[in-house]
Amino acid sequence: MSVERVTLRPVAEDDLPVMERFLLEPRTAEPFQWFGWWDIRRWRRQWAETGLITEESGQLMVVSDDERLGFVAWRKIVSSRTTHYWNMGIALLPEARGKGVGTEAQRQLVRYLFAHTLVMRIEADTESDNFAEQRALEKAGFTREGVLRSVVFRDGRWRDGVRYSILRDEIGADASRS
Repeated sequence: MSVERVTLRPVAEDDLPVMERFLLEPRTAEPFQWFGWWDIRRWRRQWAETGLITEESGQLMVVSDDERLGFVAWRKIVSSRTTHYWNMGIALLPEARGKGVGTEAQRQLVRYLFAHTLVMRIEADTESDNFAEQRALEKAGFTREGVLRSVVFRDGRWRDGVRYSILRDEIGADASRS
């Protein structure tokens, strides 16, 4: 897989088994995304209804040529009666991690969301021990905002998170080409 060939695309029905691995296989989701088994058919239901893209949220596959590497997701956060922004995340298959794929996929999602929506802010959260994701977000242009104490319950204990954000005027001039 080549980072230069990493692209995002809408989720097709035959992509759903790849996404479901994160719900069915603890080793695929570990160490930071395994929260136990629950609602393993949720993406199939949502895909049948919306194709996994709505005005409130969305998911896109991360691919390199024909190889599926994982997916990115975003959801609307309403901050006032007239304002909202996006919170985004990524889930990569174990074989795609540590190769720059996450940085590139998140960079592309930021460009896509700023090019096609009016938001000023996009944020991303990760666990405080997820140093690889923190580096990827920083390489993608995000700024660390702070620690969220005891924000995630996973594997029997509460864990701290770290919030990152990027503002529309902080991305490169080529953002509208995504």
